[in-house]
Amino acid sequence: MCKGIYVFLIISCYLLSSAYADNHRNPSVNSPKYYHWPLQEDAAVKISQSIEPPEGYTRITLEDTSFGTWLRALPLLQNSNTVHLFNGDKKFNQLAQHSIIDIDVGDKDLQQCADAAIRLRAEFLFSKKDYKSIHFNFTSGDNASWEEWAAGKRPVIKGNKVSWVHKSAQNHSYANFRKYLETVFTYAGSASLSRELETVPNPAKILPGDIFIQGGYPGHAVIVMDVAENSKGERVFLLAQSYMPAQQVHLLRNPKIWNGPWYHAKSSGKLVTPEWIFNFKDLMRF
Repeated sequence: MCKGIYVFLIISCYLLSSAYADNHRNPSVNSPKYYHWPLQEDAAVKISQSIEPPEGYTRITLEDTSFGTWLRALPLLQNSNTVHLFNGDKKFNQLAQHSIIDIDVGDKDLQQCADAAIRLRAEFLFSKKDYKSIHFNFTSGDNASWEEWAAGKRPVIKGNKVSWVHKSAQNHSYANFRKYLETVFTYAGSASLSRELETVPNPAKILPGDIFIQGGYPGHAVIVMDVAENSKGERVFLLAQSYMPAQQVHLLRNPKIWNGPWYHAKSSGKLVTPEWIFNFKDLMRF
């Protein structure tokens, strides 16, 4: 009897520990919290677990399958707070980041500001298997669809004209998805992304997944990672960015609050971030 109970306890503990590991490291592919890229650290801690809202604020309620829920569950590096570039060098300015998201930057100078927002949006849709929604425009205005890429089509670019022709076998793998994203990063940017998004009528009602963006050459974009609200309906938010050269995606420090990451939402006025000044009217949404 005791031996049977002992075996039962061992099996139960194993199943519980396995479930814990799965929930934290490799959840179901159908889960909105599933991340396909390899994490750098085993002890992944979510943004929502690591960063508490300011006193008097609580995180706004989101649907379990929403982009915002996926964003606030992104893991943060625990053993490093030094931002590195795509080539492994340290970023010159190490005063902008509050913390670093555990997501790779690639080995090319491609995943810059708007590209980081595109990457996160595309990864979220890929995790949901919502493949038809994964499409972004090149600067030329031509649409780049993941479904077409996965079907074997590739862009042929002549001057300002882009045509898609069959050049490869069908391949729906994650590795091929990353090649698709590299092509998007090459031919898209803040200018093209700003033309795809919709203006948020009232920036004071900011939501996770929104993007502050100024399209230009260069322009810049930062993405809203989380939002909290107080009893008066006033909101605060977290921002993340990559920059130039391509670098690790990091949560931004608020220059007005030493080492604090939360920004106060407003209907209008300036939004001062460590490396760019936006207007609140620059807030846009997918």
